Amino acid sequence: MTLKDLDHSEYNAFYRNYVELVRDDMHLLDALVNGKAKNVTFYNEIPEEKWHFAYESGKWTILEVLQHIIDTERIFSYRALRIGRGDKTPLAGFEQDDYIKPSRAHERTMPDLVEEYSLVRDCTVNLFKGFNEEALAQSGTSSDATLSTRAAGFIICGHEVHHANIISTRYLNA
Repeated sequence: MTLKDLDHSEYNAFYRNYVELVRDDMHLLDALVNGKAKNVTFYNEIPEEKWHFAYESGKWTILEVLQHIIDTERIFSYRALRIGRGDKTPLAGFEQDDYIKPSRAHERTMPDLVEEYSLVRDCTVNLFKGFNEEALAQSGTSSDATLSTRAAGFIICGHEVHHANIISTRYLNA
């Protein structure tokens, strides 16, 4: 299943910018696998002196951004699991800023976070490998909006591209 198969009605318009960062012809599993390879390389190449850099007061550091990507992937994978298995229970949203301080990302190293990211992505890939077309097309409710299993997967992929773009432009070029 590729992004061309996804309808805008399968996810909240809030996520459109993320989804549109994924190539139209990219198969979901390929996007997940290729995204992992690109991100592992990208984050491993960030110089240590930039790990704790925030481009503006109150903004996250690069370590915190990567932790946010990991946390968000876990949450969207959980949503995909529930929806893909036919669970119609509405799923609550989450406040991303509330996760940063307790994550203690600032106490970790980039290699440590990259390892966690890799393990989480491997689990996500295996989760999505287990979904058939029917499960991928299932829709449920998340954050008071429609979300399909496959949309959750594409949001994961686009979300990490979005943050890599921000890191490249606002953090690494500063």
